[in-house]
Amino acid sequence: MKTRKITIEDLARMVQKGFSETAKKIELEGLREEMKKGFKVVDERFDKIEKLILADHKRRLEKLEEEMRDLKNLLAVK
Repeated sequence: MKTRKITIEDLARMVQKGFSETAKKIELEGLREEMKKGFKVVDERFDKIEKLILADHKRRLEKLEEEMRDLKNLLAVK
């Protein structure tokens, strides 16, 4: 196996390349804000869906209770 000697300049270039490819803190802050906005929109949509589902379940339960009352009255059951 052939080994290559790395000079300090080579090492400096590799380190510099690593830093230049690393996301800057300000870029990450921008991404964090974008994600917060996106999650807020998703959370709001889930809240709306949850309210719709709960309202539908409430309506269905009330209808079932009413039908049960009607059945009990028809059968003269208390």
